[in-house]
Amino acid sequence: MQAVIEVPAFDTVSPLPWLVTSVAAGSWLALDAGCSDEEVGLFVGALAHRLDVESPGGRDEVVATLLAEEILIVAGGLRLLDTVTGMVVVPGCCAGLEDWRDWGQVLTGGSPWLGHDPGPEVEIGVDGGLRVWQDGGPNRHHGQWAGTSVVLPRLVLAGLLRNVREDLVGFLALVEAWTARNGLGENGTALVEAIDRNFTITAPLDLPSD
Repeated sequence: MQAVIEVPAFDTVSPLPWLVTSVAAGSWLALDAGCSDEEVGLFVGALAHRLDVESPGGRDEVVATLLAEEILIVAGGLRLLDTVTGMVVVPGCCAGLEDWRDWGQVLTGGSPWLGHDPGPEVEIGVDGGLRVWQDGGPNRHHGQWAGTSVVLPRLVLAGLLRNVREDLVGFLALVEAWTARNGLGENGTALVEAIDRNFTITAPLDLPSD
């Protein structure tokens, strides 16, 4: 289980005012303590994607625009990989990383909204076992499940979510170091705090099993 964001299609006419890793739009960037400076820059750029940045659109203007937003959101969520079968389930369209903690609902028999087109969905078996389907909605309407799925033992879910939080805490430390290297000063500190707050990273992870 990994925290990921979907890489947006950046404007090539007005590129971001810092280095970003070169990856295809629509691909997934995993967030953890092993990310490079260019990957951190890509994440911050994704946060600012489609926001109206004041001219001249440099580094300070982009960060100031982010800080002026009431909430920060970014396409993404949690990606599941079955290391035995190789099956992968990724967040659906319009899912956001900001809702990653909603996965905790599964521990009380709920199923978080994981996006649409395709519509990932969690199937809870009669024995309490979990299977996460990449495209659960349409198939379920026909009375059956089919397609790509990942089996997720319920007993390991809490641990996986704690690992995700640990990855995000490590990534947030990289963001803090990135803002310092870019000379963002107080705005850099404020940006780190805004990311922590909007994506609920360092707050304790209270799960039903605790």
